Amino acid sequence: MSDPNPGRHSDKEDKRTFLQKLAEFIHPGPDSTAELIETLAEAEDNKIIGEESRLMLEGVIRMADMTAGEVMVPATRMDLIDIQSAMDDMLNSVIDTAHSRFPVFEGERENIIGILMAKDLLKLQRAPELNIRALLRPAVFVPETKGLNDLLREFRGNRNHLAIVIDEFGRVAGLITIEDVLEQIVGEIEDEFDIAEDEGDIFALADRSYRVSGDTPIERVNDAFSVTLSGADPDDQFDTIGGLIAHEMGHVPKRGERHTLGGLDFVVLHTKGGAVKWFKVSPSAKPLS
Repeated sequence: MSDPNPGRHSDKEDKRTFLQKLAEFIHPGPDSTAELIETLAEAEDNKIIGEESRLMLEGVIRMADMTAGEVMVPATRMDLIDIQSAMDDMLNSVIDTAHSRFPVFEGERENIIGILMAKDLLKLQRAPELNIRALLRPAVFVPETKGLNDLLREFRGNRNHLAIVIDEFGRVAGLITIEDVLEQIVGEIEDEFDIAEDEGDIFALADRSYRVSGDTPIERVNDAFSVTLSGADPDDQFDTIGGLIAHEMGHVPKRGERHTLGGLDFVVLHTKGGAVKWFKVSPSAKPLS
């Protein structure tokens, strides 16, 4: 059937001016993730979007190519609860780790039988006759290759906030939470910290202190702050500043805890998976003993 108004389509197609067509020919739209991110940077430079908006959009774009295995807390750092543990031990674990959800295992750590909500333990305080197994919620298992986009959609759909990640052999590889996924979008903002020749692990802060990654090699911290850090026992060897500080404190550091070593004050800013992710470091006001 012929078009009774053939001119209408051509009118729509010709809405762009010659200059617009020429500009699009010379500067075509992005056809890769890298080019799209470059376009966002240009938009920020042109004051079209702000820095935080750019960072969040970049996080969304990069997240599309990421999997659960890249973001998960590895199995060696998972905080689990043994179903056979005494109630006092369970409560101590909940208090010490400050998590809201815990995978529960029976027998071997690989045998995860459910998820325990910390708040559900309060029910046992009021009704000790309850069986803790009745409080367990089903555990969700996802493969390491699960895309973060799909995982976030499932988290929102089924209202689960934690999933157990398994490897290709069906073994527990780690766990991932909705917070881990969202951090890829609105998490650590590192671009605002700028010091010369940084390696991505030490950032200058506005108050003349520094944010230092827990994975930073001790040698790099020594060089950056002109110190020589070592443990109380010279025979103890550590590779990272997080490992050294945790050993000196005698426990897994918690957010807000402070420790002084080698003339530097270390304040725990953020922990994840049983390890310190970031310290705030500044020269100690106390003289060295």
